[in-house]
Amino acid sequence: MTLEPLLHAPLAVRVHVATVVPAALIGTWLIVFSRKGAPLHRALGYLCLTLMTVTAVTTLWVHQLMPNSPFFGLSPVHLLVPLTFWAVYNAIVGARAHDIARHRRAMLALYIGGVFVAGGLTFIPGRIMGAVVFGH
Repeated sequence: MTLEPLLHAPLAVRVHVATVVPAALIGTWLIVFSRKGAPLHRALGYLCLTLMTVTAVTTLWVHQLMPNSPFFGLSPVHLLVPLTFWAVYNAIVGARAHDIARHRRAMLALYIGGVFVAGGLTFIPGRIMGAVVFGH
């Protein structure tokens, strides 16, 4: 494992990683370990949602997957950006309305889609995080 590829990555990629890693860690703690509805859960939830929003926005400047795409360098992975915004919106609306089912669905969709699906795709060969973790 080496951070060298990440240190030489474009600024958007570095900001993206700097926001998604703590969001993933906080999200894991919120889903698995925290006491739901407690003040700490709420505070960290807002922080997690803010980090995921910044992560989604920075994604719009990450074009390594398909730099010559006819859609301004956007790839199919970028379809997760509006889904992230949708999930963040529904998580907040659900929590404020005490609609726990809506909040839970939105947070799980955000976590599974944003962290597992999109995150998992970053480890394929030829991608920066794949080079960081596997050295290829």
